[in-house]
Amino acid sequence: MMDWTDRHDRVFLRQFSKHSLLYTEMVTSAALRHGDAAYLLNYNVEEHPVALQLGGSNPAELAEASALGEKAGYDEINLNVGCPSDRVQSGSFGACLMAEPDLVARCISAMTSAVSIPVTVKCRIGIDDRDSEEELLDFVGTVASAGCSLFIVHARKAILSGLSPKENRQVPPLNYDRVYRVKQAFPNLEIIINGGITTLEETKQHLSRVDGVMLGREAYQNPFIMHEVDSALFGQEIDNRSRLNYLEAYLPYIEGQLKQGLPLQHMSRHILGLFKGEKGGKQYRRHISENSHLKDAGLDVILDAMKLVA
Repeated sequence: MMDWTDRHDRVFLRQFSKHSLLYTEMVTSAALRHGDAAYLLNYNVEEHPVALQLGGSNPAELAEASALGEKAGYDEINLNVGCPSDRVQSGSFGACLMAEPDLVARCISAMTSAVSIPVTVKCRIGIDDRDSEEELLDFVGTVASAGCSLFIVHARKAILSGLSPKENRQVPPLNYDRVYRVKQAFPNLEIIINGGITTLEETKQHLSRVDGVMLGREAYQNPFIMHEVDSALFGQEIDNRSRLNYLEAYLPYIEGQLKQGLPLQHMSRHILGLFKGEKGGKQYRRHISENSHLKDAGLDVILDAMKLVA
């Protein structure tokens, strides 16, 4: 989720669940090789467990990026071969790589050889007219033989021309049964399902058929959904804190970042969905949206917004 799940968002989401695995935005292996790797790999210790998601198609470059990720302390390296954006395709990585399972296998082999932490893959159920179940199973089998034992499968195919990334999350129909059959075909692999899942009840239903569930947009747009995850799925005691309580717990982090000179909007944009559907939620969101970008905007913007939902 490029431009969404940055380090500030991940600290916020960690308030709700101590056990969920969080994923970074996709970082390209080329950016790590030629850019400011220290900046791109920066995260906060409280984010753990956290996985670094990479994009790329050069095995040696991805191996180098994986090693940098492990050295930085990430708990997992994930190769994204499911992103359908034009920007990603132009770099010959993302979902277009599903058409080249042998290349993905070489990438995984190089990555697993470079690190001791898990290397995983996020993919779709197919691309364009290459979306048969046979092709999906061949892709998974080929990549698994190179050392990948965990696949996160978005239960939609990607249409690489004619649809925007947003449309690719909505237009191609969901096919959860196909993901279930991947698990049936490869019982020794961990199969995580993704796509269109918006409630914990749905999550529990999927967990009867696969090994895990990834929440994406829903966790960002409605973060309070995460507050029951640890009790419902990890056997922890129920956390009865309110939305305001969670936001209060995030305030010291915001304040610390402000003192370092970071503009408020870098943190505040991630809390806009906290009061989704709640009384005063629209006013809360509007107040933050209209004021957080102003020069010298400070913590008072958030404190005033909190009064609208108290």
